Amino acid sequence: MTGPVLCAIDISDTNGDGAVLIAAKKMADLAGVSLDVITVVPDYGKSMVGSFFKSDHHSKLVESTKIALEAAVVEAIGAAANKKVRHIVATGTAYEEVLKLAETAKSSLIVIGAHKPDFKDYLLGPNAARVVRHSNCSVYVVR
Repeated sequence: MTGPVLCAIDISDTNGDGAVLIAAKKMADLAGVSLDVITVVPDYGKSMVGSFFKSDHHSKLVESTKIALEAAVVEAIGAAANKKVRHIVATGTAYEEVLKLAETAKSSLIVIGAHKPDFKDYLLGPNAARVVRHSNCSVYVVR
């Protein structure tokens, strides 16, 4: 591997993605590459839904998400390792933003979690499945 390992987590998941972060760190350490961690917040923009929020809602959401993302990384892999991690809070659709960052960062590997599937998401969750199907690099799925 030459590019960074990209770890995609859902910061709003109450179960946490600690196992995903730990697996991503191990992969990055084994390959001797850096670790990027991304979480994605929705973009309400100028849609009908967006009109129900104050104009500064998105910037406050991104700021609070950055804090929560860093706390999640510190909890999973420790403060020392966290200092070497690049934290990214993207806005948009989760799988699209993960794929876009993997492409621009020239990631060698994407590490993503797949939670216990519902009947409608039989094998993988919808975002994990789309990342697996459309990624140009390898994807490691953590259950």
